[in-house]
Amino acid sequence: MSNDILIRPFVTEKMTALMEAGHYAFVVRKDANKIQIRRAVEERYPGVKIKEVRTMVVRGKHRQQSTRRGPVRGRTASYKKAVVTLLPDSEPIDFFEQI
Repeated sequence: MSNDILIRPFVTEKMTALMEAGHYAFVVRKDANKIQIRRAVEERYPGVKIKEVRTMVVRGKHRQQSTRRGPVRGRTASYKKAVVTLLPDSEPIDFFEQI
């Protein structure tokens, strides 16, 4: 079930800094709700205790590239992001252990 809901971890410089405070971000399915996300994280990472789940839908941006034949217009994909906050006594999540 967790593989269906959680698509991938969302790792950026800002989220790496927030990992020390117990905040972790994931790209999730667009139709997933907070309860499903909580269960999927607890299933994939045993020993993790979740305090709260916050979600947001990130809209795709318009992009344009100039070529010899003229401008090529497109759009990046939109996605849903979930930020999971862990309890202080919870085990941390290690994204890089599977590498």
